Amino acid sequence: MESHPGTLIVVPQNEQTTAFDTATAVRRTEGGGLGADLDPGWDVGGGILNGGYLLSVVGRAAVLESPHAHPVAMSASYLRAPAAGPVTLTVEPGPSGRTLAHSLITLADAGGPALTVQATTATLTSAPSDYGHPMPDVPPAEECFSIAEHRDLAPPGVQVPGLSLKVDSRIDIATAGWAFGQPSGEPVLRAWMRFADGREPDPLALLTFADALPPTSFAMGAMGWAPTVQLQVLVRALPAPGWCLVEARSSEISGGWIDEDYRIWDSTGRLVAQSRQLARAPR
Repeated sequence: MESHPGTLIVVPQNEQTTAFDTATAVRRTEGGGLGADLDPGWDVGGGILNGGYLLSVVGRAAVLESPHAHPVAMSASYLRAPAAGPVTLTVEPGPSGRTLAHSLITLADAGGPALTVQATTATLTSAPSDYGHPMPDVPPAEECFSIAEHRDLAPPGVQVPGLSLKVDSRIDIATAGWAFGQPSGEPVLRAWMRFADGREPDPLALLTFADALPPTSFAMGAMGWAPTVQLQVLVRALPAPGWCLVEARSSEISGGWIDEDYRIWDSTGRLVAQSRQLARAPR
């Protein structure tokens, strides 16, 4: 990517810059701070940016300021929805060692802080797993339900997000009844996932994938925005190229709150990421 005086655009080590690389790029400013430009195309409806996308931007800043290559544990508290456009990223370094480093990162726009993240970085491998939760038996991606290809089926009052044009999500038809007016009554969603432009997954991509499915409350027939309050993501390994399988499951929806547990497997069936989220339930 082209550099400009006083700034450094930081992207992954891919030979070609993709939409995700550009949308999550972090620049070093003349004053020594970090900045980014939030892309409005990664929204979840109504111009509200996806929480996983925001976490990927922060993850890039964490790696930039770390001696280690990958984000492995990210715990984000969402204070409010930031606006698309320029933001600052303030990194407060914490303890650092041979195998990992900690930091506290605040993302802020013109309105002030929007989210704070406790970040841990390390260097991941693709070595075989000693044990991992087995991947569910799901039909191939081409036999699953594409959100992007069926935008016209959006329920009344539900705006199909721009995120669905960036992240190709193919939902297991067994968990897609809500899209046809037949919610299953079980708060579980599963989908094959990859970037629409073919960019291969990596640890930063997994941060976005860990918040890219519709709310699990959709499966219960409760449609609408479910704003993220707290999101914790653990990246366990370097994902293999190809589709990732993402499963989201809730254990409790009550009192206006919803929890979601994600598991993400790569194309080889290896568990590569997990997350837990607390969100407000759709009204």
